[in-house]
Amino acid sequence: MTTQAISSDRSIGDYIRDWRQHRRYSQLALALDIDLSQKHLSFIESGRSIPSREVVLRIAAGLGVPLRVRNLMLLAAGYAPVYRERRLDHPDLAAARAAVDRVLKAYEPFPAVAVDQRWNLVSANAAVAPLFDAVEDRTLLEPPLNVLKASLHPRGIGRLILNYEEWSRDLLRRLSAQLEASGDPAIAELMAELRELAGIPPGHEGHDEHGGVFVPLRIQLPNGVANFISTTTVFGTPTEITLSELVIEAFLPADEATARLLTA
Repeated sequence: MTTQAISSDRSIGDYIRDWRQHRRYSQLALALDIDLSQKHLSFIESGRSIPSREVVLRIAAGLGVPLRVRNLMLLAAGYAPVYRERRLDHPDLAAARAAVDRVLKAYEPFPAVAVDQRWNLVSANAAVAPLFDAVEDRTLLEPPLNVLKASLHPRGIGRLILNYEEWSRDLLRRLSAQLEASGDPAIAELMAELRELAGIPPGHEGHDEHGGVFVPLRIQLPNGVANFISTTTVFGTPTEITLSELVIEAFLPADEATARLLTA
C-alpha cells in the first residue's frame, strides 16, 4: 500500500481501486460481496458515477478499510466524516478508559501496556515500571514514548533482551502485517527505524521457528531470567478512531519459573 492510498487529495475512485487491489479483490468479487452491481462499481472507480454516502461506507466495510481512512474516503466523495477521534481521556470516553485501566490492572504482576496504532504508549500497569527504570537513555521515555523503539534500543530495554535478534525479527514481521492491513506510512517509517536499530535489512526478517505458536521474549530481570509470551486485546466493534486503533499488549509467563519470579 502506498502513502498515496491514505492521502486526502485523491478521488473516491482512486481510494476504492487502490484498496480493492491491495486486498486482492476483482471488481466482480467485491461487487458480489457488498451486493452492488459490477457496472456501478466500475463507474465509481472511473469517476463516471458519484456513490452515495451509504455506498461509500458499504464499500469501505467490505474492504476492511481502517476507520481513519474511511473518513478520507467520505471526504473524497463529498461527504462529512462520520468517525470521531478523541483522546482517551476525553469525558465521553470515560467508560472506555476505565475498561482499559481495569484490563491493565488485572494483568499485574505481569507487564501490560496500552498503545495506539503507531505503538506510542497510552497507558501501562505498575509491572512495567521496572522495565522503564532500566532504560539508560532517558530521552526514550519522553512523550510520545514509542514502546518498540524503547524496547529495541541498545540503551533501552533492548540490552536486557536475551533473544534480541529473534524478538526483533518477530516484531518486524508483525509490523509488516500491520502495514499490509492499515496502509499507514507511519508504520513503514517506524519499521525503517527499527531495522536500523536491530541491524536487520529489509527481507531478512527470517521465519518463525516456533511452529507459529508464539515467539518468546526472554528478558534479564534483576532477580532472574523471565520468559514471556505476548497477547493482544482490542475493542470489538469500535466506531471511534481512537478505540479502533488501541491495542493492549500483555506479557504473560511462558513457564512456571517466570510466574513465580514475578509473583514473588
